[in-house]
Amino acid sequence: MLTRHLALAALSLALAACVGGGAPRLDATQSAMQARHLFGSEAVASGGRPEVIGFYSNGCVAGAQELPETGPTWQAMRMSRNRNWAHPETIDFVQDLSREVARTTSWNGLYIGDMSQPRGGPMLTGHVSHQSGLDVDIWMLPARDLTLSRQDRENLSSISVRSQRGAWINENWTAEHATVLRAAATDPRVARIFVTTGVKVWLCRNTPEGDRDWLSRIRPATGHHYHFHVRLTCPAGSRNCEEQEPVPAGDGCAAAEARAARILNPAPPSSEPPAPTGPAAPQPPRGNGVTLSQVPGQCLSLLSSL
Repeated sequence: MLTRHLALAALSLALAACVGGGAPRLDATQSAMQARHLFGSEAVASGGRPEVIGFYSNGCVAGAQELPETGPTWQAMRMSRNRNWAHPETIDFVQDLSREVARTTSWNGLYIGDMSQPRGGPMLTGHVSHQSGLDVDIWMLPARDLTLSRQDRENLSSISVRSQRGAWINENWTAEHATVLRAAATDPRVARIFVTTGVKVWLCRNTPEGDRDWLSRIRPATGHHYHFHVRLTCPAGSRNCEEQEPVPAGDGCAAAEARAARILNPAPPSSEPPAPTGPAAPQPPRGNGVTLSQVPGQCLSLLSSL
């Protein structure tokens, strides 16, 4: 414990010595520290111009804004996590979508789950992504009551829309869920939306011809049945933001049907030994285990003195 405190103190000096916004120099002990311990301890956003830095699973956000706990068409959930921060573009998206949902469905708005920490970066627990202020989880539970107390929002649970191990939807799913997802996916700021596989399959089977362009942004993913996960594109002015690769061409429905079939009928384990492969190409660091030496250098400059 004493060694960690000494490393944090040394990092504080390195940050204080940082001039002109450049990245501080780290010694070997600091470089090996996991970034989540520092970003997870930040309670408020950094100052300065809003900017996304790095990738969704290895990045940070400068000048983040806090989504108000309660608005006319939304409530932020699990306030104790302090994960209702994001780039201003994401805040605007949440507010715009919640108004549209309140206008076009019987829902009064949206319950908003995790966004990002005050300065982004890896989290102590939970998400691998949500680091750059461009990810937001939106609950599948229709928002009927927007006067919930903080304690209510700690105790209330969302609903699952999954059945058949994720290959299909259950009785909690409604056509209004589809309306909400379409409204989100047709927003030009959205890069992709992650949902449980059965949701994608239902949408593919029930969306008429001539109105299917938005389906390509709906991507089946493991989990994502208590909420759907919206990921925005890099906003203007964030030169150091790293985009995810574009979604494949087409509506993605054939791939979703095949994925559902594999869930229902997984292939038996092969008795053949795996074919030999060459050395794997090095991959960039991602997720909660990244060290301070692996995060984008500009992100280190957002950490406060300790």
